[in-house]
Amino acid sequence: MLKSILFGGAPVRSVSASAGMALLRIFAGIGLALGHGIGKMPPSPGFVEGVEKLGFPAPGVFAWAAGLSEFVGGLCLALGLFTRVSSFFIFCTMFTAAFVRHINDGFDGQEKALLYMFAALLFLFAGSGNWGVDAFVRERSVTAE
Repeated sequence: MLKSILFGGAPVRSVSASAGMALLRIFAGIGLALGHGIGKMPPSPGFVEGVEKLGFPAPGVFAWAAGLSEFVGGLCLALGLFTRVSSFFIFCTMFTAAFVRHINDGFDGQEKALLYMFAALLFLFAGSGNWGVDAFVRERSVTAE
C-alpha cells in the first residue's frame, strides 16, 4: 500500500497523452520551485510574519511547510518523484494561497495559485504518468516480483 501511495499511478494509454502530462508536470514543477519556492527557502522573517498575520499557529513551522511544499515539492513534481505525495502538499499550499492569502484579491490575485492547485490535483489523482521516476520505480518493482 505504501508503494502505491509513493509511486502509484495509472498507466497513460497514448504517447501524446504521456507527453502532455510530462510537459505539464515538468513545467508546473519547475515554475513552482524556481518561481515561488526558492525565494521562500529559508523563510525570511517577513514571510514568517506574513504567515502569522494570516492567523496560523506556529507561523515559523507553516512558513517552512509552505516553502518546502513549493520548492522541494515542485522539484519532486518536475522529476515525477513521489508525485502523489508532493502533489498533495502542493495542493494544500496552493489552496491556502488561493483561499486564505489571496481571498480578497479577486480572480486576478488567485489565478496562479488556482492553476498550480488544479495541476497538483491532476497529479494527485493520476500520478506521474508514464515518463517520471515513479513510473520507472513501478516498472522495476513489477519485473522484480
